[in-house]
Amino acid sequence: MDRALCGLEIPGDPNLIVALDRADDAGVYKITEDIAIIQTVDFFTPIVDDPYRFGQIAVANALSDVYAMGGEPKTAMNLVCFPIKEMDISVLREILEGGLSKMKEAGVVLVGGHSVEDAELKYGLSVTGFIHPDQILTKKNLKAGNQLILTKPLGTGIINTAIKGGLASIDVVETVTRIMATLNRRAAEIMKEYHVHACTDITGFGLLGHIAEMVEGSGLGVEIFATRLPVIPEALEYAGMGLIPAGAYKNREFRESIVDISPSVPQLIQDILFDPQTSGGLLICAAKEDAEGLIHQLREKGVEQAAIIGKVLPGPDEKIFVTVNG
Repeated sequence: MDRALCGLEIPGDPNLIVALDRADDAGVYKITEDIAIIQTVDFFTPIVDDPYRFGQIAVANALSDVYAMGGEPKTAMNLVCFPIKEMDISVLREILEGGLSKMKEAGVVLVGGHSVEDAELKYGLSVTGFIHPDQILTKKNLKAGNQLILTKPLGTGIINTAIKGGLASIDVVETVTRIMATLNRRAAEIMKEYHVHACTDITGFGLLGHIAEMVEGSGLGVEIFATRLPVIPEALEYAGMGLIPAGAYKNREFRESIVDISPSVPQLIQDILFDPQTSGGLLICAAKEDAEGLIHQLREKGVEQAAIIGKVLPGPDEKIFVTVNG
């Protein structure tokens, strides 16, 4: 969702459970006492050269908002901007094939879409998912003592910057592509078995930017343990070379007033904390007594880099502390 509504008057509805009056991953509308629909949309320009893998990443990214709300994505519509006069239509076919492969993996049905001619290629989805109205997870339900669990490693923004600069190796490109194309479906299914109070997915605002959205108005604080963060190793190398995306600087500037980073946290890790992610992992806020069991099952079921990266504090209000060990 956008950070601001630009002063627009947004129509309301008594069945609108999650709306634009708060920053969350998707909108939720109650249909019956047992069914609500989750709606979200996301698309972007290519971040990898392979059209098929780009399609996979774009779809994984779009579906992630539904998983973060605790729901199950059901239907999707393609959104395409394509420079038909400059690019062969076979490229678009590969993108759509890649996207369809991830929709099939997720059990999502493609029901339509819309395309326009554009000078810049873009692809993504509008997605609808289902959830019980009493089981919705939002960003705004933190509880003191909650443990914060991250399910994917950080650093995709920095590595994508290296890819654009032609500095990333083939192995690194394959690694980051696989991470971004991985659905958050498995993690979302597993977390339903535990006491989870809040959840979001980590994307363009970076880890601390999305945590900031969670603590706003909560009356609580958050502590992040720098040494426990799962990070793609090459991201640190590229950050040391100065390959920091512009979005990271914007994220830091926007949230620096509520972030307190210990001087002992290395600068490269600080860069990672604000790095804008593409198709990042879920940030799960679980009850303290459930955290270790949840981590164990996530890793056992293939979410191998899941880690407890912090905890929710009873205060001070709306403050994020980054320490070394916690």
